[in-house]
Amino acid sequence: MAGRPTSHTAQPRTGIVKFIESLSTICGWFAAAMIVLSVLITCQMIFVRYVLNQSTVWQTEAVTYMMIASTLVGLPYVQKLRGHVNVDLVPLMLRRGPRKLLAIAALILTIAMVALIAFYGFEFWHIAWKRNWKSETVWPVRLWIPYLAVPVGFSLFLLQLLADLYLLITGKDKPFNLEKEDL
Repeated sequence: MAGRPTSHTAQPRTGIVKFIESLSTICGWFAAAMIVLSVLITCQMIFVRYVLNQSTVWQTEAVTYMMIASTLVGLPYVQKLRGHVNVDLVPLMLRRGPRKLLAIAALILTIAMVALIAFYGFEFWHIAWKRNWKSETVWPVRLWIPYLAVPVGFSLFLLQLLADLYLLITGKDKPFNLEKEDL
């Protein structure tokens, strides 16, 4: 069936593609670490609230920002594994040539959209940094810190998409990650 993450690395990677995929793997580990840290902070918050009967100040906000950041920073890793939603009905109906063209078109449209989000995410982060925006909570977080996850996550996602496009165009990867028996 199409979309199996294990078949993504059909040929050995070299050069810049290998570097980008290594960077995507590091992003995956970093995202997982933020999720684990969020769980630990949530446990600490529950302990402080219900066992020690004290109020919490920073935990909820920190967990919220870390979960969002882990989602955004994890985007390139999920793309590397081909873990995003894939509807392969049309690609399965197409022959090899049109299937490859459809995959290239889909990647180009995705690259354009992700580049736009990365650009405006950077702009939004820069405004928050320059104006020293802070959250209006008891724990006044400098908002440029959590907002940094948007341009970083989407820029790294963009790099992985560009690497995937290169691999597809050069024939080192299969369109829509379909196996030979699916072709």
